[in-house]
Amino acid sequence: MESLVTNPDFWNKKRVFLTGHTGFKGSWLSIWLTEMGAIVTGYAKDIPTKPSLFKAAGLSSKLNHIEGDVRDFKYLKECMLNADPHIIIHMAAQPLVRYSYEHPLETYETNVMGTVNLLEAARVLPSLRSVVIVTTDKCYENREWEIGYKETDQMGGYDPYSSSKGAAELVVSAYNRSYFQHTEVMVTSARAGNVIGGGDWAEDRLVPDVILSLTENSRVPIRNPLATRPWQHVLEPLSGYLLLAEKGFYGQDIRGGWNFGPEIEDARNVQWVAETIGDIWGINDVWFKCGDEHPHEANFLKLDITKAKEQLNWYPNWDARKALEMTTGWYKDFYNNRNEDPQVIYNRCVEDINHYATIYANIH
Repeated sequence: MESLVTNPDFWNKKRVFLTGHTGFKGSWLSIWLTEMGAIVTGYAKDIPTKPSLFKAAGLSSKLNHIEGDVRDFKYLKECMLNADPHIIIHMAAQPLVRYSYEHPLETYETNVMGTVNLLEAARVLPSLRSVVIVTTDKCYENREWEIGYKETDQMGGYDPYSSSKGAAELVVSAYNRSYFQHTEVMVTSARAGNVIGGGDWAEDRLVPDVILSLTENSRVPIRNPLATRPWQHVLEPLSGYLLLAEKGFYGQDIRGGWNFGPEIEDARNVQWVAETIGDIWGINDVWFKCGDEHPHEANFLKLDITKAKEQLNWYPNWDARKALEMTTGWYKDFYNNRNEDPQVIYNRCVEDINHYATIYANIH
């Protein structure tokens, strides 16, 4: 594993408790941590998609895989005590906006009380030094600004998903000030933009929907082609999470929230993303405007990453075009080699991680 923004040697033999490890981002982070020699205990209620990167890469055999719900405080605490982690990275969530309109109770229970349960259990862990709570760029009160939101901007959220993540941020702040401020445990939160990459098969997400349409020689329906989002490859925010965890472990006072996203000028609209994927794939006509009514979604959403740049020396590595090239290339390889064994898929992800690490090392 190449050297990059985080130190691979640091992670060797570190005990990491990772919630949501079966999801898209969680699977990529599991691979990265495993490759660096971390001892990973993963905790998730299920494998959320079919297909899934977690199953495709055979990750259940490479870490301590626990099936459990973050809403179950007693079992969560028991598993955390048994793992005795040095570091916690909390990624378990109900992550979809449209699903949250249909299932608000599940969304709030998972995203708010799940965070409460995890932090409450974390208070009694003897070896714990660093906690990273992953939320979202949608935690901010969206005012349809075309400027990036800063970490000091107001929490909020129009829909159940967004507001549940804003509430989770308030939980992190309260636990930090009430319980962890005068301890050795550093608690941070990480807010990332629209994350893309190979192995994402979640419903109602643009890139997986476009890819699926391409594999079926059809066009994808798009509700709001001019909606602008901070698109970034999955390895970008994950590098930020690893950096926060490492600095927190060493006692650097980094409590609070952190944005990880692309440069402001690199935020792109949905139409551009769909057409760029089609261009890379080799097909021109990939989408059509869907006229169906749909729940409210923000038109503009961008993050200001000045704080991460200045205080963490973290910078985005790949622009949106490069992120889409890496993502589309991964899916092409996957669908061209359906019968390959899990180790091949795992190695394909490691290849992307090493490529990212090499580029980062050369730039920085």
